[in-house]
Amino acid sequence: MSSLNLDDFTDLIERPDGGVRRDAETRRQRQIVPAGALGRLDELGEWLAAARGTVPVRPVERPRVVLFAGDHGIAELGVSARPAGGAEQLVRAVLEGASPVSVLARRLEVPVRVVDMGLDCEPDALPKDVTRHRVRRGSGRIDVEDALTLEEAEAALLAGAAVADEEADSGTDLVVLGDVSVGGTTPAAVLIAALCGTDASVVTGRGGVAIDDLAWMRKCATIRDALRRARPVLGDQLQLLAAVGGADLAAMTGFLLQCAVRKLPVILDGVVAAACALVAQRVAFRAPDWWLAGHDSGEPGQAKALDRMALEPLLEQGVKVGEGVGALLALPLVRAAAALAAELPEKPGHETEPEGEGEAAQ
Repeated sequence: MSSLNLDDFTDLIERPDGGVRRDAETRRQRQIVPAGALGRLDELGEWLAAARGTVPVRPVERPRVVLFAGDHGIAELGVSARPAGGAEQLVRAVLEGASPVSVLARRLEVPVRVVDMGLDCEPDALPKDVTRHRVRRGSGRIDVEDALTLEEAEAALLAGAAVADEEADSGTDLVVLGDVSVGGTTPAAVLIAALCGTDASVVTGRGGVAIDDLAWMRKCATIRDALRRARPVLGDQLQLLAAVGGADLAAMTGFLLQCAVRKLPVILDGVVAAACALVAQRVAFRAPDWWLAGHDSGEPGQAKALDRMALEPLLEQGVKVGEGVGALLALPLVRAAAALAAELPEKPGHETEPEGEGEAAQ
């Protein structure tokens, strides 16, 4: 029996400051570029002002990519184009600067952090700062067994919350959240289908490396079987993560919840992050107010989850590689919205207020 009370997150999470958002909207009306002329950038700048609690909005100066890593036993069934247990090599590529997210992060000057929660390799195969939060080696085959014990699910969720605290305490002011996994899109689809009450075929995509039709049918059947195991525990989100999630997914859920507690904005990447966000929303209904959907990956499960949370993707590039790449591509857009909101001059006759000393500056 778990001693963790997830209801505590509901009590601790507040919405972004509505008064600050109204002040940001008023300030936008006074600027020389007509309101609405910048499209969604207006709304994005106002959201960021409310999340950061200041008008004019402060620039995003210390963003960070945080990637949770794990291997999933379900990959043994051939539901992924990558070999089962192969996430270690993906992590190595990130650490060595040879992955897509590493290339973009260098260009954008954003540090990348990898957190191993359940890779199928020896802990000493990777640096200690990567593996120190690991809960177990790999996750169970969710069509026939639990991904985790309840105790492991609790430990993973708390580890994710601890990582959020570490980032907030270190001065990170915005997180780009992604995953590095093999088989991770399958439990993500199960969670989304279970929480949205849909059939397996509605949420089954082809993953980061597109699988063929036969593998897609195997994946769909696997998700259907796992859904039978998920439905009896739908009322308990920790049990749900233990039954059909995984250590990395449980950690991402805890991370998202604690980021909302700490008022730390997050850009979500693909279907795995969306699934964890949907679980977190079930725990604390105000939590999604602190998140942005970075992009539309084309995965049907992601679209279903984002629609349920009323989150509209910032970009649509069909990026399926994972690793936070699609969300990281959205970061310049967020920074641009903040710059325009803060730096555009006001119409003649309106006095411009100093940076950080607006109507609701805190």
